[in-house]
Amino acid sequence: MRPMRLDMAGFTVFRDETTVDFTDADFFALVGPTGSGKSTVLDAICFALYGTVPRWGGARGLANALAPSATEARVRLVFESAGDRYVATRVVRRDGRGTVKTANAGLQLMPPGFDVTKLDTGLSPEDLGEVVAGTPAEMEQAVLDAVGLPYEQFTSCVVLPQGQFADFLHAKPATRQQILVNLLGLGVYEEVQKKAVERAGQAEAKLEAVDKMLGGLADVDDESLTAARERVDAMRELAAAVAAAVPEWEQARATAGERAAALADLDAELGVLAGVRPPEGTAELARAVAQARVAADEAATAVGLAEEREEKLRGELAAAGDESALRLHLKAYADRDRLTAEAATVRAAVDAARTEHDAAVAALAAARADAQRAETELESAFRAHEEAKAADQAVALRAHLVGGAPCPVCEQTVTTVPAVPKGSAVSRAIEAGKAARAASEVAKRVVQDRDTTARDLDRVLLRARTQHDQLGARLAELDEQLADAPAPERLRESLAEHARLRTALEEAAGAVRAGREAARRARGALDAAQERLRRAWRDFDAVRDGLARFGPPAADRDDVAAAWAALAGWAGEQAQARRADRDGLADSVEAAQRAATEVADGIAALFTAAGLDAPQDAPRDVAVAVERAEAELRRLDERREQAADLREQRAGHERQARVARALAGHLRANNFERWLLTEALDLLVDGASRILRELSGGQYDLVHDKGEFFVVDHHDAGLRRGVRTLSGGETFQASLALALALSEQLAGMSTSAASLESIVLDEGFGTLDAATLDTVAATLENLAARGDRMVGVVTHVPALAERIPVRFEVRKDARTARVERTGL
Repeated sequence: MRPMRLDMAGFTVFRDETTVDFTDADFFALVGPTGSGKSTVLDAICFALYGTVPRWGGARGLANALAPSATEARVRLVFESAGDRYVATRVVRRDGRGTVKTANAGLQLMPPGFDVTKLDTGLSPEDLGEVVAGTPAEMEQAVLDAVGLPYEQFTSCVVLPQGQFADFLHAKPATRQQILVNLLGLGVYEEVQKKAVERAGQAEAKLEAVDKMLGGLADVDDESLTAARERVDAMRELAAAVAAAVPEWEQARATAGERAAALADLDAELGVLAGVRPPEGTAELARAVAQARVAADEAATAVGLAEEREEKLRGELAAAGDESALRLHLKAYADRDRLTAEAATVRAAVDAARTEHDAAVAALAAARADAQRAETELESAFRAHEEAKAADQAVALRAHLVGGAPCPVCEQTVTTVPAVPKGSAVSRAIEAGKAARAASEVAKRVVQDRDTTARDLDRVLLRARTQHDQLGARLAELDEQLADAPAPERLRESLAEHARLRTALEEAAGAVRAGREAARRARGALDAAQERLRRAWRDFDAVRDGLARFGPPAADRDDVAAAWAALAGWAGEQAQARRADRDGLADSVEAAQRAATEVADGIAALFTAAGLDAPQDAPRDVAVAVERAEAELRRLDERREQAADLREQRAGHERQARVARALAGHLRANNFERWLLTEALDLLVDGASRILRELSGGQYDLVHDKGEFFVVDHHDAGLRRGVRTLSGGETFQASLALALALSEQLAGMSTSAASLESIVLDEGFGTLDAATLDTVAATLENLAARGDRMVGVVTHVPALAERIPVRFEVRKDARTARVERTGL
């Protein structure tokens, strides 16, 4: 994997958009003060590919990707691997609840020759190439396929971050072995072993299937083939014999068929002629029609007579006058008699009412006179009372005194009311006034009563007079109405005649209705008789039409019974003539059928001799037999050829299964892979030991034993020591030697996509002395000068940085970190 371009925005310290272009930086250094963000550049590379960073402590540290107070972080890495160019993108967002999640992740295979500088023009994601992964879940496998290394091995061999520089040196043998398996692509042998087992199983399954098929072909031998060929010859001979006999059989069958058809036609004609018989009752049809016609005529005549009598009675009733006028005149006579008696009664009532009314008027006048006199006496009493009061005021005042109440004159309390002296004028006047008032009241009531009585009698008299006048007017009208009217006796006689004529008319109408109903029934009977006669003619015509081919005689259309008799006689004669020819025709039919049967029996004997059932259709059955025999012969030939092919296939499957099982057995023992790993580790240790001798001034060599690393200290009599006993500077030298050896030695041996096309070191160059640092720098320069590796270092040591041609200077201010390219 070789990085080409890195774009960051909102990622940790890089708040603003930042681009690092590694296109032609084969040997570069990330320089800058401590904490400026140099290691963050390597973090961004790891994050774009694997979604995490070593110093975050796993995927749970995803929130570390966001710059302070930022809500989104974007990282995009363009890299090359095994000759292909990819772009990996990851976007992280913080939602409203503060949760940080990966919003988008993808890996795309860029088209060949894609210009990376076009990314600055704002291309859409669709323009970047084929989508290899479109979700975070798809990224892990897609990156593993593209880079060839999982996350842990990538951070041990390609990008070596701070704190993990010595992981490969101190790794367990099994872990180190797996790293080498991935780097060298030795996993392919495991895949080969699996494929070999799979192919062996497939070959054995095919071998088993072929054996089953061969078992089903065991009946294919020379004897069965000879029998099949003989069967074909026999069927072909049968077909020839049947072909020769069939024309004779068909001719005999045709002759028998023709004669049988002629006999059937003759029998059919005899059946038709024998069925010609007059229907029962044909002779009575004409007589029934005549009788029905007479009955219909008689009923029509009776209806005419009844209608004439009805019309005559209607005329007599109309001539008898208007019955309603007669009844009105008769009612008028009755009303006049009734009203005359009623008028006399009313006249007497008027006279009585007038007398009573006059008496009441006189009594009312007398009562009014009495009331006038009482009123005059009351006025006189009032004047006398006033005069007495004037004469005796004191006596008058006593009448208003109340014991214990104040006097109205002196306002003193009245202890005792003095008695009114007897014989006082005021007392007499009061008594006289009371008597006069009582008399006046009585007189008024009498006047009121008599006035009411007089008014009531006046109304009675008015009603009586009105009624008398109305009766007089009504009697005058009746007299005028009856001025020219016949006498009541004459009117009653006329009404009686009307009743008689009406009764007779109703009887005549009933007779008309009954006659019409009888005429309708008679016409119905006539129509039914005529329909039966027409049906008899239709039946006759149908039968005669059925005999048209025989030439029946002409029919008498006036008498259906005679027509039927003539036709039946003629049919009998025709049937008698045909019966004479039937016996000879029947004999010829039997002879023809016997001849056809003899030929058919001969053909059946041929089938029986050939071992076949009696045929239903000889030509078809023999053709089927020939086809089946030939098909069976073809089937045996094909099965024999199939058996030969299957034996060849069986031999091939058996060889394939044997070879695949042998290959799987060899690879399962892991001897080949173990030998390859041992050779690879030997090369790695030899290369690292050479580099370590240069870095340590000839003090140390690196060796391995059973997967464990050791150093040989030449300054201590060649003492062999474990790598964990080295000091910090010595551990750095040994780890650097291994990293450089991995890049230099194993890259040429790897056959997979996990070729180490780049190495980036981020570990303590500041701990080295000047001489060692010069050696490290020279080693890195030599590695970069080969031109097949990208070599990068992260350092803040100026002496080392000045010796590296391309430098990316990282600076950080209060807002964001920035990267600026310096040097070449």
